[in-house]
Amino acid sequence: MKIETLTVHAGHSLNPNENEPIVPAISLSTIFERAEDGSYKHGYVYTRASNPNRRALEQALVELEGGKAAAAFASGSAATLAVFQALAPGDHVIATEGFYGTTKLLQEVMKPWGLECSLVNTSDLAAVSGEIRPTTKLIWLETPSNPKMRVSDIAEVARLAHSAGARLVCDNTVGTPILQRCFDLGADVVMHSTTKYLCGHSDVLGGAIVSREEDAFFQKIRMIQAVAGAVPSPFDCWLLHRGIRTMSLRVRTQSENALAIAKFLATHRAVEKSLYPGLETHPGHDIAKKQMKQFGGLLSFLVRGGREQALRATQGLGLIRRASSLGGTESTIEHRASVEPPNFGTPENLLRLSAGIEHVDDLIADLDKALGKV
Repeated sequence: MKIETLTVHAGHSLNPNENEPIVPAISLSTIFERAEDGSYKHGYVYTRASNPNRRALEQALVELEGGKAAAAFASGSAATLAVFQALAPGDHVIATEGFYGTTKLLQEVMKPWGLECSLVNTSDLAAVSGEIRPTTKLIWLETPSNPKMRVSDIAEVARLAHSAGARLVCDNTVGTPILQRCFDLGADVVMHSTTKYLCGHSDVLGGAIVSREEDAFFQKIRMIQAVAGAVPSPFDCWLLHRGIRTMSLRVRTQSENALAIAKFLATHRAVEKSLYPGLETHPGHDIAKKQMKQFGGLLSFLVRGGREQALRATQGLGLIRRASSLGGTESTIEHRASVEPPNFGTPENLLRLSAGIEHVDDLIADLDKALGKV
């Protein structure tokens, strides 16, 4: 089936003989009754280990990404941490620089535990190659990167990883399975902050790991999921599964809006630079065009001046809301340097904008009015 059809039906039964409801029930029970012989005939023991709603969601994620197995978590951070915990002390990880959450996990949680890491501009293949060591076990790639919108060549980084005997993990939160097929490009594992585009309504916190193969590495992630217990509730799984059904429509509209906004910002007198891989002037445009169907709903731009001018621009907005996160139906904007530690590297005049599904003319008018006050 095409991806648009999969978003509607993935994880749902298409067997007319099963007489199942079109909208699945929510199974809130934390425990499940054993059969007389002590077995669990439906395979459910305790909801931390598995649950009907989580199983359906994980099956949907497998079908959407084209993998073999998936594990849903209570947040994108929990999903990310499970991957790092599946490695061993002394192992080395190369990761895309500039994403605060992943960087904090690597440097402040996993480094004291014994994991080594190198933060690299992964759009520079020479820089990636130069950091590979005999102990490198994993390359963590985020493309397009948040918030600098750098584009990394997934196929080429996969080649580098595999030649070193390492796995490639792609954070496909911004790309989404609608726009970017990471397994087709050589990735071994895909991560999602399902809070964002998969949910799409800013009302569920979640994360997921999808694996190309149900191998020993994934089985360790699955074990960490159950033993550590950072799992989503049945209701969150149900909400997320429901949100996925409209994802293809949302993501396509968000991508169209983002491209139009990026083009508008690129010529605005108050904007120093518009950062969006859909622009032909973007240094990663050709790679993005090769590996993405559209260019996503996220963009950033540099306001002429500094921190004061950037914050002033956000204060003049009426329709676009000042908020963290991204991928919702509503458009949001954030001054990223305000939520990151000093000297983290994000320019003080950078604003990150998540395009929603509103009419693009209204969004551009709101931005034009706000930027006119800078």
